[in-house]
Amino acid sequence: MSEQVREHLTAGVDSGSSSVKVVVMRSRAGEGAEVLAKSLERIRRRNVREVARKTFDDTCAAAGVEPQELDYVTATGDGDAVDFHTGHFYSMTTHARGALLLEPDARSSLDVGALHARAIRIDGRGKVLGHRMTSQCASGSGQFLENIARYLGVPVDDVGRVSLTSKAPEKCSGVCAVLAETDVINMVSRGIATSDILKGIHLSIANRLVRLLRAVNREGGVAMVTGGLARDQGLLAAMREIMAEEETKGKAAIELRTHPDSILAGALGAAALGAYRYDQLERLGRLPAAAA
Repeated sequence: MSEQVREHLTAGVDSGSSSVKVVVMRSRAGEGAEVLAKSLERIRRRNVREVARKTFDDTCAAAGVEPQELDYVTATGDGDAVDFHTGHFYSMTTHARGALLLEPDARSSLDVGALHARAIRIDGRGKVLGHRMTSQCASGSGQFLENIARYLGVPVDDVGRVSLTSKAPEKCSGVCAVLAETDVINMVSRGIATSDILKGIHLSIANRLVRLLRAVNREGGVAMVTGGLARDQGLLAAMREIMAEEETKGKAAIELRTHPDSILAGALGAAALGAYRYDQLERLGRLPAAAA
């Protein structure tokens, strides 16, 4: 088979702090990639290695692929949790590639996960040109927002919808997660509407994320949002609100885009990079042993 039509079967396994994401992909040089199956499984205090292995096996079965048929299994995120991988890529690299697969016009991405957020500047090939991450404080993370939602008695999946109904958002501390949680307790005791509390929290998080994104993207253009909070329409609306106000003061316009598979960006990028790595090793005569 010629190199131009060489087909690869690869898998990307992204093991995060709260969930495991798996993508099984078929790719062919010059013809793009096809996702055969994709899965997301919450860890929920279970053994991470067992969750990763079962999710991987289930995704292979859904794709109609035997694990031994895969050319390359790429781990990203917590690579130690994926002890059956062929190779590993740093999660910033896989999220950059995944963001570009989901949105070819993107030249920056914002990965907002359970424990941290990071902005990444990328080129047209998905190469990382620069990045900035949040500090150790958790007030810009998905876990922080989940804690607030739990305290307010709002299902996590409803947070964005409830926030969008706010009429008078209540300002919340954006400096520290502990102070922000204290603010929320005080708001509840004062009878502030849940929607206004959540919108205030979203604006607080959004302020941090916009600063992060502008630190790597001063020219504007399309930015792809990935990670779990890419599904939070309330947070995205808060970010767009802040950026629109900044644009009236002369800052570059940034268009935020998301995709239904934004949370899978790391696994998507990992699967795509697995095909690239396989080709490299094949040219060097250093092909790995079977992945599974």
